Amino acid sequence: MRNQYRLGIDAGGTFTDFILADRNGGVQLFKAPSTPQDGTLAIRAGLAQIADATGRSPAELIANCDLCINGTTVALNALIERTGVKVGLLCTEGHEDSLEIRLGHKEEGHRYDAHYPPAHMLAPRHLRRPIGGRILGDGREHSPLDERAIHAAIDYFRAEGVEAVAISFLWSVRNPSHEQRAAELVRAALPGVFVCTGCEVFPQIREYTRTSTTVVNAYLSPVMARYVARIDSLFHELGVQQPVRYFQSNGGLAPGHLMRERAVNAINSGPASAPQAGLAVARPFGIDNVITVDMGGTSFDITLTNAGRTNFSKDVDFLRQRIGVPMIQVETLGAGGGSIAHLDEFGMLQVGPRSAGAMPGPVCYGKGGSEPTVTDANLALGYLPDGALLGGSIRLNRQAALDAIRSKIAEPLGISVERAAFGITTLVNLNMVNGIRRVSIERGHDPRDFALIGAGGAAGMHVVRLAEEIGMQTVLIPKVASGLCAFGQILSDVRYDQLTSLSMRLDTGHVNLEQLNQALAELRQQGLANLREDGFGDQASSCHYTLEMRYQGQIHECSVELAQHALDEAGLAALISRFHSRHQTLYSYSEPDSPVELVNLECSVIGHLPRPPQPELQGPAEPPAATPQSVRPMLFSADGAWQPTPVFNGNRLLPGQTVQGPCVIEEDTTNIVLPPGWQARLEPSATYRVTRGA
Repeated sequence: MRNQYRLGIDAGGTFTDFILADRNGGVQLFKAPSTPQDGTLAIRAGLAQIADATGRSPAELIANCDLCINGTTVALNALIERTGVKVGLLCTEGHEDSLEIRLGHKEEGHRYDAHYPPAHMLAPRHLRRPIGGRILGDGREHSPLDERAIHAAIDYFRAEGVEAVAISFLWSVRNPSHEQRAAELVRAALPGVFVCTGCEVFPQIREYTRTSTTVVNAYLSPVMARYVARIDSLFHELGVQQPVRYFQSNGGLAPGHLMRERAVNAINSGPASAPQAGLAVARPFGIDNVITVDMGGTSFDITLTNAGRTNFSKDVDFLRQRIGVPMIQVETLGAGGGSIAHLDEFGMLQVGPRSAGAMPGPVCYGKGGSEPTVTDANLALGYLPDGALLGGSIRLNRQAALDAIRSKIAEPLGISVERAAFGITTLVNLNMVNGIRRVSIERGHDPRDFALIGAGGAAGMHVVRLAEEIGMQTVLIPKVASGLCAFGQILSDVRYDQLTSLSMRLDTGHVNLEQLNQALAELRQQGLANLREDGFGDQASSCHYTLEMRYQGQIHECSVELAQHALDEAGLAALISRFHSRHQTLYSYSEPDSPVELVNLECSVIGHLPRPPQPELQGPAEPPAATPQSVRPMLFSADGAWQPTPVFNGNRLLPGQTVQGPCVIEEDTTNIVLPPGWQARLEPSATYRVTRGA
């Protein structure tokens, strides 16, 4: 770090988290209520808190930051709430309906549901305009581009008030000239309209995925551009030394000018920093198998890192929109502190996916919420103290929570308020456990071989119960758990993903190593050029290649990593061997005697940034026994009695001290609940290591 500070800002659905790291290893966490209508309001509020804590004005603070990083849910929220812009699509004649045909598939769980409604179309039928002209699979032009049809479409878009145009023609990955010419004509005729092409947004084969990804990008980019402009303007006003970096779904940072053009790369930017943070938390313990769970006010996000490497997803149906660009594999559930407990049409208790969000929030917030939530249940069970300040600004009202649970859940079910509250927490825990099993067991991993990392303001009250249910032995909860994604942002590097398609059999007599190596080199040079524009020299960068391969005749690929910049015969043989092993791992079989095909190439170019020092707590070599600051009654089973339970102040615990469950550790922005049979030790790395009790 060249300057004194590095600032990470994670704008969540309920709170915006701020992590301020200094070059001496200090890490401070701040929170401000999110302001979805204008993200700069929450940032200003957070900076004011930091200014009070550091004794510096916001301008002095920002001037002393070597980097300011922003992870945002702006693109995600626009997709969820359908508040993107009006999009027109130019597509190859005869392919206007490929977005609705969707390869003829339905999402998992609805395949045989005849009543499942069609997906919402971001570009409605009348705004999908056919354009004559055809490129063949080998890149040759079969028929010329129909520019008259383009001009007619432009006139129609102008009359309809279209704000963005997506252009996606067949085989543009082989020959982009038609898309490029169409974009030139649209930009000239509609200068205020955003334009993007499939060959730029997702330059890989498969028409439906490329078209859908391009339309999603067109739908979101003007929204993202307005957000980036406001954030950049705020930080420029404060005297920022470096351009603000924005967090991408691939786990890397990118400058604002790229986010304005590629909003599709930021759809899942919030939880994408969790794996980096989880690894940093686990590294002092020699652990590189981690499952990181982030439970905030609205959602529960799960990521898995195996042997230090995080899984990536492509061709994902995200909110029923197919997105092809690489993103960190995140399992998201509607299970947060604000998730609403309710009775369904059969009178059964359900929790989520509806959330009270930041406004009005849980009933106990006193902001007008009327439906009981997970936070209300935790308060009712004693895990949170009555009258406590949440996030420094929201005072919790236990009686209001009890009244809501009684009227909405307990009385209709004919049970006690306590039993209803415990049922709410148990049900949301089971939902989260099932999510963890999906990302681990269903993908060939035994979760008992992993440590569970708790992140998010609500996770500390649930994460140990999750580990108990699954059979995991170690839980790690950092003191900055409530802002762990913001912490992950300040540990991340700049990243550019370069994509292309190259169809080639890889067996002797068919493979063309010269062509393959040339394609790898071109991707690398494109990525390095982007990094040079970003101020990185070649010595501060690295490249990682991923090849998508399959057996001849298959319609799906396996991703195989490649370490070297070029392949020779021996390297090719090793690559094919790794493909067979990967296929065996994923599908429990392989066909070593079958021909293997290459389909797609990806080069991830990383610009490495200096990391802030690891936090380290100071304390005596042999600390005294920990002393609770208070005792209050809590409930740990549906039929059990209230137990007088010790409450420890996390700010007073010393590294090396151990506390035994049942107890609660109260940190400034989260509470950690230890059920009976568990113990927690505060480690010098500012992390609680939670294990089964002796």
